[in-house]
Amino acid sequence: MHILTVNSGSSSLKACVFLDDGERQHFRFPLTPNTVESGLSAALNSLKNELAHLRIDVIGHRFVHGGDCPDAARLLTPEEFHRLESIAHLAPLHMESNLHGARFCQNVFEVPQIACFDTAFHHTLPESAWRLPIPNEYGLRRFGFHGLNYAHIARKLPELLGEISYNNVLIAHLGSGASLCCLQNLQSVATTMGYTPAGGIPMAIRSGDLDPGVMLELMKKVGTDELIELTYHRMGLLALSQGESSDIAELLKSDSANARFAVQYFCAQARAAIGAYAAQLGGLNAIVFTAGIGEHSSIIREKIIEPLGFMNFALDAQANEKHSTLLSTQHSKPILMIPADEEAEIAYWVEKLNSSRFT
Repeated sequence: MHILTVNSGSSSLKACVFLDDGERQHFRFPLTPNTVESGLSAALNSLKNELAHLRIDVIGHRFVHGGDCPDAARLLTPEEFHRLESIAHLAPLHMESNLHGARFCQNVFEVPQIACFDTAFHHTLPESAWRLPIPNEYGLRRFGFHGLNYAHIARKLPELLGEISYNNVLIAHLGSGASLCCLQNLQSVATTMGYTPAGGIPMAIRSGDLDPGVMLELMKKVGTDELIELTYHRMGLLALSQGESSDIAELLKSDSANARFAVQYFCAQARAAIGAYAAQLGGLNAIVFTAGIGEHSSIIREKIIEPLGFMNFALDAQANEKHSTLLSTQHSKPILMIPADEEAEIAYWVEKLNSSRFT
């Protein structure tokens, strides 16, 4: 079976074909201009042309938000499309693109289309982690995100850490979108992102958690429509650096005080969240870095870990520079770097769900 995975995002289209001989073919198309109507459509047409010589048997799509659905994957029926359209406002940066990619593929490829949800991994959260301190009648809760990658890492941990992997493990998914997730027995028990992917620690263009009064005051100043645009496009590192850049790699290259402040703030907030979870869980047994920043920035890893020596976490400088899998010193608790691989997790669930349809 040849499986195509599609991640149609807000800034790029990523796809991967898993061939029946075990090989993989990767495709990536940056979106220029960054709009669903033109940029993503052009990228999807380019992907269609690239795939013209390949047989595709089933397609799995990454969906950032699955709402209350506890299933890791679902067949994209008309009813499921309608359900996902009804919750698209919960992640406007992502869901519009996710839906557009799925509709395009449905029209082009006459094969089953399967939705895989970033939120599903967090359905193991205890009530104390998913409840929000607001009246129940509003029906709002913490969902959590980046679940496809967290699930992928949870599958790999036993072979890398053995018994330690079943204890308190913190995963730092640090990219343009960033979150932390705590695992116990390889299941999610706490995560920084909340009802939407705008919460938690600061990100490239999203603020992370804010005093509710700040949002109320901003609504008075700019109105609802501009506040939505501000919340999803002009906060985070971009705002902290006074508009210099939302890209942490660019900020690390810069000598400006604004860039240095943005980097310092990001690392301090990530470190604070790690410390809070250590207190909540009674300690951490391992830390895992993943995603673009977590995988490729030895400086950010160092800035986050160095003050955590009192928790017995210490980086091996040479391993950190080489971006090794094991980053910690001999006497430290384990610190790992595991590359993100949502594609592998999507392919796993697509194969599982597609096989079950015929048994």
